[in-house]
Amino acid sequence: MLSLFKNTLNHVAASDETLVGRRIDRDPAVESLVRDLVDEVSAHNNSIDTVRGPNESLKVQAQKKAEEIAKLRGRPLYHNYIGTGAGRGPFVELEDGSIKLDLINGIGIHLMGHSHPRVMQASVRGALSDIIMQGNLQPNNEYLHLTEKLVRIAGRRSNLKHAWFSTCGTMANENALKMARQKNSPARFVFAMKNAFAGRSTMMAEVTDNAAYKQGLPEYNEVLRIPNYDKRDPQSIEKALRAMKEQYAQHEKDVSCFVFEPMLGEGGFVPTPREFYIPMLEFCKQNKIAVWADEVQTFARTGEFFAFETMDLGQYMDIVTIAKTVQLGATLYTEEYNPKPGLIAGTFSGGTSSMAAGLEILNMLEEGYLGPNGRIQQIHQRFIDGLNKLNETTCKDLTRDAGGMGLMIAFTPFDGKKEQVEALVKKLFANGLIAFSCGKDPVRIRFLVPAIIQDSEIDLALQIVEKTILEGL
Repeated sequence: MLSLFKNTLNHVAASDETLVGRRIDRDPAVESLVRDLVDEVSAHNNSIDTVRGPNESLKVQAQKKAEEIAKLRGRPLYHNYIGTGAGRGPFVELEDGSIKLDLINGIGIHLMGHSHPRVMQASVRGALSDIIMQGNLQPNNEYLHLTEKLVRIAGRRSNLKHAWFSTCGTMANENALKMARQKNSPARFVFAMKNAFAGRSTMMAEVTDNAAYKQGLPEYNEVLRIPNYDKRDPQSIEKALRAMKEQYAQHEKDVSCFVFEPMLGEGGFVPTPREFYIPMLEFCKQNKIAVWADEVQTFARTGEFFAFETMDLGQYMDIVTIAKTVQLGATLYTEEYNPKPGLIAGTFSGGTSSMAAGLEILNMLEEGYLGPNGRIQQIHQRFIDGLNKLNETTCKDLTRDAGGMGLMIAFTPFDGKKEQVEALVKKLFANGLIAFSCGKDPVRIRFLVPAIIQDSEIDLALQIVEKTILEGL
């Protein structure tokens, strides 16, 4: 493997000496070397194919590393997770020698799982470029190709025409808010949903509806809350619209935008019908309030590239934000919301490897993953059916409300109390399954399932869930 790596670098260095017509991404010799290198890594990872407990001889050293991380950053890891850098598909190897079934994937970053050969090849090609990071002042071809792809797919079912990169979803959201406020100046208020999550910058913490995420921060009182859809309340749609109208009447001409997650992420993975949003979106359009869909978590997971496509809301979109799957953050916007020069910029737009990998992931998704009969919907149905079966049989009354959209799947265990769910997440990890929590009252177990998961691996995940639930707390 080392000799292959050296040969690749030497070939690139030799081509650098001329600098005439050099295009690493079109060099057959480099492509062959990259493919051979990735094949060798993949062969090494082939044994990472099922859940395995820790190796006793490695546990002490792994624990020391976890403690060192805790000391350096000032608080412990949520899970005792330190990866070795090896994985395959939904499986990942940890420093203690264990192999886990990873169904949280860095909270949604690794859509194609661990060590997918095509994603690795794209990343290596990007790493062989002349720079590590690209910015808005000096972009390379990766910037161009990824922007082209995003604008093309976004424009199929909406009026979105432009894209601007940033390093993460929070910064994509910051740019979105600035665009909305500049266009609708001097309006400053923001309509946002109850239980929303928008990021952890000062302003996005304000948009986020979680007091624990903004302890000690000042209150700017610029966010107007809208109640969420409640399937138990037949008046839910009317109540949300009424709240929007009443608050608008108090702040007329001073509301810049309405930001919503097509399905709440941190808020609980509870699907919201299209009909809930339509009256509010119509009201915003009538009153020239920017419609901003925060798709940082839903992008590429709902069965289409965008949740606004899945829900047929594209005609209403003014601004859409994405991140995670595409390996960086991006704000997409219509011509009307194209900002004036100087409002948004960014020394870092994203890593060259990240851009190359993000583009490859988007290309892969077009190969049978999308649409009503695509692989994403097949995964969703098998997982939901399996969770429902557990609730009806061995785990009767111990799990409920399995649901979500596409690869975003959640269920409520026991009574949905925070302490119960947190304890269950830890036990799932000990039993070999990485999950996370979401929602408030009830708190739920959530999965961000990789698109490459096989049916047998879904069944394994369900077996671990069943085992852990029956072990109790």
